[in-house]
Amino acid sequence: MLGTVLLLLALAKTACPSPASVGSRRAEALKKLLEVFGMEDPPAPPTHFKQPPQYMVDLFNTVANADGVTKNPDILEGNTVRSFLDKTQSEEMRFLFVLSSVAKNEKILTAELHLFRLWPRVTDGPKRHHFCQVSVYQVMEKDKPDTPGGKKLLAARLVSLQTSGWEVFAITPAVRDWTEDESSNQGLLVTVQGPGGGPLDSPPLQFASGRGHHESKKPMLVLFTDDGRRGASLPTAGFPGGSHMPGMTPLLGRSRSTRSLDRLQPCQRHPLSVDFEEIGWSGWIISPRGYNAFHCKGSCPFPLGENMRPTNHATVQSIINALKLSDGVSTPCCVPDKLFSINLLYFDDDENVVLKQYDDMVAASCGCH
Repeated sequence: MLGTVLLLLALAKTACPSPASVGSRRAEALKKLLEVFGMEDPPAPPTHFKQPPQYMVDLFNTVANADGVTKNPDILEGNTVRSFLDKTQSEEMRFLFVLSSVAKNEKILTAELHLFRLWPRVTDGPKRHHFCQVSVYQVMEKDKPDTPGGKKLLAARLVSLQTSGWEVFAITPAVRDWTEDESSNQGLLVTVQGPGGGPLDSPPLQFASGRGHHESKKPMLVLFTDDGRRGASLPTAGFPGGSHMPGMTPLLGRSRSTRSLDRLQPCQRHPLSVDFEEIGWSGWIISPRGYNAFHCKGSCPFPLGENMRPTNHATVQSIINALKLSDGVSTPCCVPDKLFSINLLYFDDDENVVLKQYDDMVAASCGCH
């Protein structure tokens, strides 16, 4: 993927480029860049200011550094995390999540229902409980959930009445059903009972609903998925070299003498800043605001030292080139020999917040290959 990003720096340069030509090349470059990020079109920015769920922000900060570069590739299960807010806006403990933005090729790995437990009501007398049983059901019959076959148990456990905070319930089977057949999504039902499963006259435990509570406490569905993308670079043909694309620096329009000097420098890593605001994507990307992709530049002269991290093949090629043992054999190339992934936290077209990890986006080191 990094190779494609680097090519997007090079919009073809003509002697006297017209505004129309520059605009066309910019549009083509942005389209190619969207393909790198697995999108056909950029998502529309939210219609009004929207605070992303704190869980998603914290997850991004756990997985990535400030530039979005992955700290530990083993933290995430899969390469995509999607969050959905409840659409019922009801005081009752019925929840509905619209999953139309989940792509058909995404494999559902884990699905979690996140509910914020409010401070319990104060109760007196001998019937005061320290725990209650919370059950989560998949609704099978929307209008008759309490009839036989009207709901299916997904999770149940005892919950303490001494504190407030988030409770997380695994509901993966229901979400897999919904993504296979969208019409089967009748939502979820949550019940609160006594420790033994008996009814309570006035349930002491309440969860924040989608209405009447702060945005940060709204019920949320979190999906961990994988779309199967694993560092497969896009075709690079048809994108010739030239001047730079707005949003990416350094500029490539340098003098011939400067470029010649570059070729005399040994192979090494150089900065390459990608600025999402300059590209025009800051309206829908939450984090990072940009990142340093780095690029590799410099010569690979004979003899190749260990500091140039050559492969055995590059060493042999360098010897053959230096001794002129075969026609048409060039010197080895300075290229990335280790790549890092980056993470984007962004709003999708439905204003849901998504965390996505992209392989092979940052040159971690360079070598002669």
